[in-house]
Amino acid sequence: MLFRHVIKHYVIQAGDSDKLEAAEDWTLKGKHYSQLDTSLKHEAFMLGTSKKKRDNGSFELFITTAPIPDLNEKLLVFGKVVKGEDIVQEIEEVDTDEHYRPKSSIAIRSVTLKQSV
Repeated sequence: MLFRHVIKHYVIQAGDSDKLEAAEDWTLKGKHYSQLDTSLKHEAFMLGTSKKKRDNGSFELFITTAPIPDLNEKLLVFGKVVKGEDIVQEIEEVDTDEHYRPKSSIAIRSVTLKQSV
């Protein structure tokens, strides 16, 4: 999944319409959006996705790089980076164009998900 936007001290965004099923598994795990824990808020290093269902079948992943309370109404937080914060900070430092798109490709190649109980 390629990172599409990198906005320093705000958020990095990835998205991939070709891998929608795998990406939705990260958030849904067989649950509807209404059944997910909505108590998580956008602190630094939180993982989220849009609360709006996308008509084109695409999926967007957001990783916050700072606390951003104004996103709480727009994005559903479903997780937190617990290892690799330094990698998130490295991604945040890449060169971007005037539309915040990375000048070189940056992708998520693997992820390990852990569920807390």
